[in-house]
Amino acid sequence: MLKGKTIVLGVTGSIAAYKTANLASALKKKNADVHVIMTKNATNFINPITFESLTGNKCLVDTFDRNFEFQVEHVSLAQRADIFLVAPASANVIGKIANGIADDMLTTTIMAAKCPKLISPAMNTNMFENPIVQDNLTKLKHYGYQIIDPAEGYLACGDTGKGKMPEPEVLLEHIIKEIAFEKDLKGTKVLVTAGPTMERLDPVRYITNHSTGKMGYALAKNAMLRGADVTVITGKTATAKPNFVKVIEIESAQEMFEEVCNNFPQTDVLIMSAAVADYRPKNQANEKMKKKEGDLSLELERTKDILGTISEMKTNQFVCGFSMETENMIENSKKKLEKKKLDMICANNLKVDGAGFGVDTNVVTVITKNEMVELPLDSKEKVAENILNLIQEKRK
Repeated sequence: MLKGKTIVLGVTGSIAAYKTANLASALKKKNADVHVIMTKNATNFINPITFESLTGNKCLVDTFDRNFEFQVEHVSLAQRADIFLVAPASANVIGKIANGIADDMLTTTIMAAKCPKLISPAMNTNMFENPIVQDNLTKLKHYGYQIIDPAEGYLACGDTGKGKMPEPEVLLEHIIKEIAFEKDLKGTKVLVTAGPTMERLDPVRYITNHSTGKMGYALAKNAMLRGADVTVITGKTATAKPNFVKVIEIESAQEMFEEVCNNFPQTDVLIMSAAVADYRPKNQANEKMKKKEGDLSLELERTKDILGTISEMKTNQFVCGFSMETENMIENSKKKLEKKKLDMICANNLKVDGAGFGVDTNVVTVITKNEMVELPLDSKEKVAENILNLIQEKRK
């Protein structure tokens, strides 16, 4: 995912510096070219050799170090960088950068860099909340720096509050968001439905399905990584929600219907990947339920036809639906494409190994009015990327 990308990590004097070693390792595993620049204070918390062992590159500390190839190192590295993250960022270094002070290798290099620059503050709560620090962070935002909010919790000094550097996994997600994909969906509003709906029978029982939301979340994440403004309308799942997207949680098919209709007019692309229940208990009440010995029967009614309603509301939006079939997959999916007036439908056969609910892979056939593309078995993340590639092709 990060192959060919050059990532510069700036490490300052904070106890959280040890976390950056884990981040450097994670980036290296994703095939990134990782370079670390440390302030002299940072070397009191972690040895530069640690970073050199993890990255395979010399860790830079001294601006005038002659132990490297003859070049203006801070300029050379700044020019090669695809992204520059300072983590942990102390109040001292934040103040230097915000006010144009470049008196060491870290501040000199970031001043020369034109790539996206991220700052992850880490310090005592009182220091972080100090108006001077907050003014400096505001100034950095004004100059185009991105500030990663610190986490709240127990701090090394013994206080509890805001000031902890986020975990390496969170910082990794910020880096991936910025540089993993070209921003070909920038300015596009994408609405994705995901997960199952739930129809309550009584306070204890309900009707639902096996959807985990993984395919929908993969689509939302890929759209976000490509620069889209993404909203996810999702049923309840145990799957972690994607970061950096707006999440609207619903329970019933009726709630899904209402949220889709409310958000659709402002949407450019709608991807309906949720497994919406076709039926619900009539009148959402259980007075029709008849209990017999060893048996439970109830009267059902159909839920709202979301795609059918959307087809009547549609203006210039691109609408992609999903079809899950156990037989006659292509024929049934083509009928749904035409009946619902969809631009595209993604069909998968639930009987095929590696497809459907509860797995991390999928096998999809993408159908449009004039074309059919078979996507082979792959991770849901890769399938999502391929589906969005096809959507982009059809939208042009």
